[in-house]
Amino acid sequence: MTEKRHLYVLWTNANPITAENMVFMYTTNALFHGWWKEVTLIIWGAPTQLVAENEHIQKLVKDAKEADVHISACKACAEKLGVRDELENLNIEVKHWGSPLTELLKSNEKLLTI
Repeated sequence: MTEKRHLYVLWTNANPITAENMVFMYTTNALFHGWWKEVTLIIWGAPTQLVAENEHIQKLVKDAKEADVHISACKACAEKLGVRDELENLNIEVKHWGSPLTELLKSNEKLLTI
């Protein structure tokens, strides 16, 4: 069996301290130290608004993207919260995540939920 080397991080907690000291610290270090070959950060719920409105978090997003963290956001959440354009302007992929998340879970992918 092939070892899974892609980590998906489902970020649903809009606390900026958690964002800085867990979400972005771990995702960037996971690639920097080679703990994972690929890391995808999925922004879902309240963090979509946090990213759109908080300049410090936007810098952390930029730094994570420069470290090759793939960042994607829930389209339904972004639209309901009125921040889709802001996320897209930050070069964050915005897409419907319900079905893809379900497939990740069904295929036993590595998923960390925060």
